Amino acid sequence: MRAALSTIIRRFIHDRRGNIAVIFAIACVPLITTIGCAVDYSRATQTRAKLQAAADAASVGSIAKASPAFKAAGSMTSDGSIAVGVTDARNIFDANRANQTGYTLNSVTPTVVKSGSTVTATVSFNATMNTMFLGLIGKTALALTGTSTATANMPLYIDFYLLLDNSPSMGVAATPADVTTLVNATTGNSFKPNDKCAFACHDYNDSNNYYNLAKTLGVTTRIDVLRSATQSLMDTAGATQTYSNQFRMAIYDFGASSKTIGLRALFALSASLSSAKTAAGSIDLMGVYGNNDSYTADKDTQFSTVLPAINNVISAPGTGTSAAPLKYLFFVSDGVADEYNTGCSKPTVSGGRCQSPIDVSLCTAIKNRGVKIAVLYTTYLQLPTNQWYMDYIDPFNKGPFGPSPNSEIAQKMESCASTGLYFEVSPTQGISDAMNALFKKAIADARISG
Repeated sequence: MRAALSTIIRRFIHDRRGNIAVIFAIACVPLITTIGCAVDYSRATQTRAKLQAAADAASVGSIAKASPAFKAAGSMTSDGSIAVGVTDARNIFDANRANQTGYTLNSVTPTVVKSGSTVTATVSFNATMNTMFLGLIGKTALALTGTSTATANMPLYIDFYLLLDNSPSMGVAATPADVTTLVNATTGNSFKPNDKCAFACHDYNDSNNYYNLAKTLGVTTRIDVLRSATQSLMDTAGATQTYSNQFRMAIYDFGASSKTIGLRALFALSASLSSAKTAAGSIDLMGVYGNNDSYTADKDTQFSTVLPAINNVISAPGTGTSAAPLKYLFFVSDGVADEYNTGCSKPTVSGGRCQSPIDVSLCTAIKNRGVKIAVLYTTYLQLPTNQWYMDYIDPFNKGPFGPSPNSEIAQKMESCASTGLYFEVSPTQGISDAMNALFKKAIADARISG
């Protein structure tokens, strides 16, 4: 019996039949475990990706331009958390994961914060997914976590100070056709037979002044165009701003008349663009008092007085927040000073009267404070029939082929402007389009600089 048992055992040990099945059965345990782990991790990866997408949608959506948080940030005077943004982010996250199953959401933590001119949203989540195969090696659940952060730059707040040249030279007819009409109407007339004038002078001492004549003839002057262009600018500003008080406007000119010449406020700085538009309707040509005006002796474009005065009006520029707006001077002029200056670089009239391109140092003093200057140069038309123009203006109003960007007037006006904020407009182009274009350039410049 013992010998028989020993024989059976020995045969079993040496019998190789069926080994593959045994080995396969033993190998299946880690193989199945490995495949199961891959399935569990794949499910976890897919689920986490969907939760991450929901977090991304929440962080971006909660600070979109039309979002409650973005609007609320515009009215905040200090930095801090935005409660409506937190609620909105949570709602967006929940909406984007609504159809997802197979996991347990432990927490979602949204934060939406305003800091300076930036709004930042962060959405973090923590979830758990039960495993099907990893439990074989003791891991019954997988943790799913993620974070998404998005930032948005708030629109910058900007104060615009419009300085509009309303001196007598802005009474020049606005287009070549208008110039011809006014010259023809003033040639050989009964009360001024030697005139061939394109200036619609607003002379209070002369009931037959050319200002009234231009209106009778339907001649459009540069001041007329400037008036309507400024009103149009207010509409553009209103349509461009994101917040109702993002842009504030102030309107100044050189004075109602030579008697009261100097910086005059037509509209104090305000966010009411509709009121600014109404105030712009009062823009008009400066009135004078006859030849050799008794108040200014015809020195009616006093850049050296007006520019320092507007510099004193403009408060220190800020960083572009609602509490500290950026500051832009919007300067519209034909670029020729007419003032007392015995050091005039051009031929002067008796008494030290100087007609010359703008002194760029006046602009530099403003720019050195951090105030940006946007310059709209209304091209000074040649007036060959006017001897005064030919004697005193034409010498520095010539490029190789007449008035051009190469003229000294244009060069000085461009030097007055901050980089990229210069625009020259000929009468045939339209001042309104040019003002709106320059305004949009200023907004773009503010974003880049900010």
